[in-house]
Amino acid sequence: MNVVAIVQARMDSTRLPGKTMRLVGFEMPMIKALLFRLSQSKEIDKIILATSVDISNKPLTNYVTELRYSVYQGSENNVLDRYYQAAKKFKADVVVRITGDCPLIDPKIVDDVIRAYKSSDADYVSNVNPPTYPDGLDVEVFSFSALEDAWKGAETLFDCEHVTPYILNSGKFEIENVCNNIDFSDERWTVDEIEDYEVVKSIFDHFSPKIDFSWLKVMQLRKIDPNIFSKNRHLIRNNGSGINTGQKLWERAKKIIPGGNMLLSKRPEMFLPDQWPSYFSKSKGCKVWDLDGREYIDMSIMGIGTNILGYGNSEVDEAVLQAVKNGNMSTFNCPEEVYLAEELIDIHPWADMVRFARSGGEINSIAIRIARSSSGKDKIAICGYHGWHDWYLSTNLNNDRNLDGHLLPGLRADGVPRGLTGTTLPFNYNDIDQLEKLIKNNHGEIAAIMMEVSRNEGPKDDYLQKVRDLASENGIILIFDECTSGFREVFGGLHKKYNVEPDMAIFAKALGNGYAISACIGRQEFMEAAQQTFISSTFWTERIGPTAALKTLEVMEREKSWQTITQIGNNISSQWQSLADKHELDISTWGLPALSGYTFNLPNALSYKTLITQEMLKKGYLAANSVYACTEHKQELVDGYFTELDPIFATIKECEDGLDINSLLEGPLCHSGFKRLN
Repeated sequence: MNVVAIVQARMDSTRLPGKTMRLVGFEMPMIKALLFRLSQSKEIDKIILATSVDISNKPLTNYVTELRYSVYQGSENNVLDRYYQAAKKFKADVVVRITGDCPLIDPKIVDDVIRAYKSSDADYVSNVNPPTYPDGLDVEVFSFSALEDAWKGAETLFDCEHVTPYILNSGKFEIENVCNNIDFSDERWTVDEIEDYEVVKSIFDHFSPKIDFSWLKVMQLRKIDPNIFSKNRHLIRNNGSGINTGQKLWERAKKIIPGGNMLLSKRPEMFLPDQWPSYFSKSKGCKVWDLDGREYIDMSIMGIGTNILGYGNSEVDEAVLQAVKNGNMSTFNCPEEVYLAEELIDIHPWADMVRFARSGGEINSIAIRIARSSSGKDKIAICGYHGWHDWYLSTNLNNDRNLDGHLLPGLRADGVPRGLTGTTLPFNYNDIDQLEKLIKNNHGEIAAIMMEVSRNEGPKDDYLQKVRDLASENGIILIFDECTSGFREVFGGLHKKYNVEPDMAIFAKALGNGYAISACIGRQEFMEAAQQTFISSTFWTERIGPTAALKTLEVMEREKSWQTITQIGNNISSQWQSLADKHELDISTWGLPALSGYTFNLPNALSYKTLITQEMLKKGYLAANSVYACTEHKQELVDGYFTELDPIFATIKECEDGLDINSLLEGPLCHSGFKRLN
């Protein structure tokens, strides 16, 4: 029986690059300490370093070769294949899996696990299922035949990256575990983060120059000098695969990107802190795959409402690919922007002219610039959410709660010039008296009314027409922000449903079905003012966005997508209410049908929302308390969603009857507003 220990290691570690060559006690690279300690095993016949073919690993492979250990270089991402090929090359009958982040690996523990394997009929024996030893003393032992079966049967990226999940989860193999008589699994001696390295280095420094000290000696040191071990106490054990790749990448992101990402609404903390997969590898229809290859049905916000036709619509993507093949940029202009402008004017006959950008925030700011240029006035009356730019965020300069009812609460106007104070005037939807008073108090100073046609509720008592009348009577430009509402209930702007024409309207999000494009349309008398000021950008002239929009509009019109998603949304809202009634829970439903949501009218509402996301994620759904419908949300998928949601509502009812909700949550509550992360 040839027992081969395969140590996986590489230089480009996700969280601590080059860690295997970092120095520990007596100026020794970690990998040398690990290999030396492992070589003291009495049960291992051969030790192999398995790394990837990436050129970054050359210093590692050269050094280990100089130490006279064998090296195998294989796949970068498919570590399972790397293990299989290495085991096959060195004719292993039994494989001992050791990871390169465990320089304190203990040969006695290794031998205990190997002997347990030899004395059993199991295909796999470890000391990590469940863990009872300190993190960093992890040992997995399995037969070559089990490894080969996993190599043949594993299909997901997750299984291929983490080597053994297929063996553990397929149900095909006999599994056993070696446990310590005392649970020390909360001790962390692995090296993933810089804090881990500092702890391990301090341990080696303490025992230097001796490096063959036992794990029990380290435990004694833990009692004598606990401060050595305090630096990484806040880090969570992952057992190699417990923390998904997206979570790991998000931790990296927060260290180098202020706020972690480019869009507040996509922060994991807004969904499920410490558990959300965070990043996607691919998307199609209404399904998303994370970096570990796990598949989820998106019963959530569908790219923040960008994909009415679903992710990766074949017709839209094909049009874009053809545009790329023909060239995306040139010294000339792309003709598609003319065709798109004509199409948008045809859909909205009241409009005469169009300007394009690539995002909703940009097109909001362009519309405001045009309105100010046209009117010669500075003040803007606002209702709703209109982007991140100075003109909008200045609303919070004199009162940091002015935008609370329009956007996420808690937004500060840091970095916005104080001179903009008072240039934006917030008003509440469906309160015509408030708007009338605001106009009266700022008579002759308001350039434009910028408002969403509808968000969480529709107009009451002919509200939109009254706003139209006020604007006309006072010489104020009326701008409808349709970045969110556009093309969801009608083909074009939602204002068509209410038969109220603005002076200008703006579109984004769904216009390109996931590709960046936004548009400002308006009457000629106002839009021509765009030439009186400076509105210009290099990448507003690329052709992918307009091409995607043209094809998106074509598909929408042919399939009558707005009817489909409205029906889907109404059905979902109705089923939420039915489910709440069934379990005697008080909820309120809200939003446009295709952008619908619900809220628990209960003290623990945020906890319940977090629980739903937590439990639905386990079941393969991205879900919270809202669904942005797309044409790919077929009935069977919606039915499956409610089948899984039903028992969670039942649990929430139990919580209302006395069960402690906190006992069910596996991490922090999701954020309800803006919070700084780093």
